[in-house]
Amino acid sequence: MEKGLLLRDFKPRSELVVERQSVKKPKFTVIDAHTHYGPLTNGDDFAERYDTKAEIERLQSLGIAKVVQHDLVWGEALERVLAKIEPYQDVIVTYGSLDVSKFEDPSFDSYVYKTLRDSTNMGIKGLKMWKNISLGMKDSSGKHIPIDDPRLSPIWQGAAEFGLPILIHVADPIAFFRPIDQYNERYENLQRFPEWSFHEQGFFTFEELMEQQENLIAQNPKTTFIVAHGGSYSENLGKVSQWLRRYPNMFVDMAARLAEFGRQPYTARKFFIEHQDRILFGTDFGPGDDQHYLYFEFLETWNEYFDYSEAEVPGQGRWKIYGIGLEDEVLEKVYFKNAQRVMSL
Repeated sequence: MEKGLLLRDFKPRSELVVERQSVKKPKFTVIDAHTHYGPLTNGDDFAERYDTKAEIERLQSLGIAKVVQHDLVWGEALERVLAKIEPYQDVIVTYGSLDVSKFEDPSFDSYVYKTLRDSTNMGIKGLKMWKNISLGMKDSSGKHIPIDDPRLSPIWQGAAEFGLPILIHVADPIAFFRPIDQYNERYENLQRFPEWSFHEQGFFTFEELMEQQENLIAQNPKTTFIVAHGGSYSENLGKVSQWLRRYPNMFVDMAARLAEFGRQPYTARKFFIEHQDRILFGTDFGPGDDQHYLYFEFLETWNEYFDYSEAEVPGQGRWKIYGIGLEDEVLEKVYFKNAQRVMSL
């Protein structure tokens, strides 16, 4: 018997024997509303990392008809992203962004209007706003920028005027805001990436970020917000449900939160059924990623206790997930109809 086994070396193999239905392709056409094919996650040399035609053929072989890519690009950087996907801009749909660091400039209003006008003319279908605002940026006085800061209002107003939905990433998993100790369910995750922690480093608390997020949505009823990663709070779908009932301009995607949705199957199924018109399929995947089938399995089957990742020790936590067996009418909406409607695809 081995003694002193370290947690990182503990890789138990389940002896549970249950029936498992394989789902390699989705029951309906899929639009992946949250992907990354530009520099944000693939680096400045993103154009060399994949062949566009081959990538589209690979996606379509998996049952993915279209993807929406989200990058913090505008101007020349946007031109590079669009050039890489030419002539497939109707299959890889692009969301752009703008230089938020200019928010204290007296001419920020006109800058936002011009950038949105130019980017729309170039072909973007929406805006991507990222966590670098409230979890990174500081103003000239050295204070972090709340996402509901009035100085950012030209962005939300401009998006409404140009009819651009905003996919917004406000906060990371709540465990990233907690102490990295024996009680933290993402302990191993944060041990590997300690820079992902926002605990006691002068950042906004998770609760403050959620208050700011709600203020932002409430104060801009004409702007469509797609709040990424299960509405920022996939650990508390009851709270996300309250927001969705309260704010008709709010939508959510399920990108990179399969581990969260899947470990609460009863709550998740209820959530997907109640808000079937407000949830978009998304993965956060990029070139070469091929684990879409796990999302399909979660949505389509009643499978029990299966891995949400192919990794030997899954990054988001040491647990398994369960399928929620959605009916066809709900599946169609989540897989593609909601994205078609909300994103004007």
